[in-house]
Amino acid sequence: MEVKKAIQQALSEALKRSGVEIAPRDVPLEFPTELSHGDYATGIALKYAKEADTAPRALAEKIVAELGSVEGISKIDIAGPGFINFYLSAGVLAGSVKDAVETDRWGANSYLQGQVVLIEYTSPNLFKPLHIGNLVGNILGESLSRLMQFSGAHVERINYPSDIGLTVAKGVWGLRKTSGDPSDIKALGEAYRIGNEGYENDPAAKIEIDEVNKKLYEDTDPQLSALRKAGVETSRRHLDAICEQLGTKFDAEIFESEAAPVGRDIVLAHVGDVFEKSDGAIVYKGESEGLHTRVFVNSAGLPTYEAKDVGNFELKIGKFPDWTSSFVVTGAEQSEYFKVVIAAIKKLFPGAGAKTIRHIPTGFLTLTTGKMSSRKGNVLTGESLLMDLEKSANERAAESRASDKTRLAKDVATAAIKYQLLKQGSGKNMMFDKEKALSLEGDSGPYLQYAHARARAILEKAKEQNVVATFDVGAQPTELSRSLHRFPEVVERAAAEHEPHLITNYLLQIASEFNSWYAKEQILDGTATAAHKVALTAAVARTLKNGLWLLGIPAPEKM
Repeated sequence: MEVKKAIQQALSEALKRSGVEIAPRDVPLEFPTELSHGDYATGIALKYAKEADTAPRALAEKIVAELGSVEGISKIDIAGPGFINFYLSAGVLAGSVKDAVETDRWGANSYLQGQVVLIEYTSPNLFKPLHIGNLVGNILGESLSRLMQFSGAHVERINYPSDIGLTVAKGVWGLRKTSGDPSDIKALGEAYRIGNEGYENDPAAKIEIDEVNKKLYEDTDPQLSALRKAGVETSRRHLDAICEQLGTKFDAEIFESEAAPVGRDIVLAHVGDVFEKSDGAIVYKGESEGLHTRVFVNSAGLPTYEAKDVGNFELKIGKFPDWTSSFVVTGAEQSEYFKVVIAAIKKLFPGAGAKTIRHIPTGFLTLTTGKMSSRKGNVLTGESLLMDLEKSANERAAESRASDKTRLAKDVATAAIKYQLLKQGSGKNMMFDKEKALSLEGDSGPYLQYAHARARAILEKAKEQNVVATFDVGAQPTELSRSLHRFPEVVERAAAEHEPHLITNYLLQIASEFNSWYAKEQILDGTATAAHKVALTAAVARTLKNGLWLLGIPAPEKM
């Protein structure tokens, strides 16, 4: 980080002497795709050539001449039409290796120091099984939480499950029709399917379900309320089991039933200044802001999802009044919905407009059979997918060096699903391929775990042979040492852009480079260079472990 700032400072000063002023932090500096093009590169000469009234290449040459020597840089050259490439010194690279070995939180930064971040994710509809699509929000939300923590923020994880409303009413109605057992998660799924089918296709059923919904809100029918309560508890138990395996522990849980009356009262109190009456309902008209109109309280006087989200926000900031930013991780299909809700929230809550309130979208997860839907009944539950992955992983774990093969199978299953989902950019649709997800070769979570376990095995042997990691400042830089240097900056960028896929891409590169290096190097060769090679191996192990943690993936020491 310090070298990067030194380069930006030097470039800013050199450009200033050509008549162009730019703050050091705004100087564009990035990692070249190819390591042969240096450790940092800038297109500053191309960007500001017109302002400097000179050709890009000529400006690049002038800048390089003005730069002279920059601390930590061994070479500077110019490529193509005017790109300037910087090569790090062996001492700087050795220092990064040393930091990676000696620092537990290697890769951490202070980008969000002092920030209190509220991040809401998972938040399923209860009263039906958690299908695999719902896992996407949990997996992305947990990784974002860890990235923000690693960047200095105080993170509060929040779950906002839907325990009341039309979805639950359909399930309760369906249970009565099927005489299903509310303690059986499969019975809940079937009840919801029946209820949804009735609501969409049978006018009489729709009327009945709307009445059930009203009675559940008002809590006026003990039998219906008891069914709702029992079904909600069943769903919660299954949700808790999945979250435990995926490494998620929430700091707060706010139920939709809690948020509904709070949100309704806030909306009713702001009719005339924020909301308007329309055909018996209360709406927010967003057209003047480039948005659209949404109903917050319907004509029956019941709060909609929109009003509930207002109530949820009030409860969240009541629990965490020192918040500085608030994120909600849900499907991309809710993006337009949240634009309206956030616009209303910023008008309802003084001071909220000056803070960050953002929806982070997730894409759809599909299998070869297409998009899954609990409404249609072709749902693959989160539990069943994880169990299927564990079963396959168990077969491989039987041949491993791990002492707890059951635990290893769970860890590999977790890596398989998480990596496959996180390697896509936020909001992009995903195709899950079980065989690729479990592969120990190539682009997969288990491949990264295996690289880490291999590094740990080498370190175990080094310890047995009394070879201590030593940092040779004069050692010839390798692609591996140059790539290791990039980790802290990759972490900061991933946190700033809310994109865990930057971590997956980086870890895949490190694992591949380590495996290639390992294949051609005899690390414990009894020579004086062995200690430095052990240090490189230890740096890789720490980088993979910390990077996997950021993705929410365990890093087994033996596989």
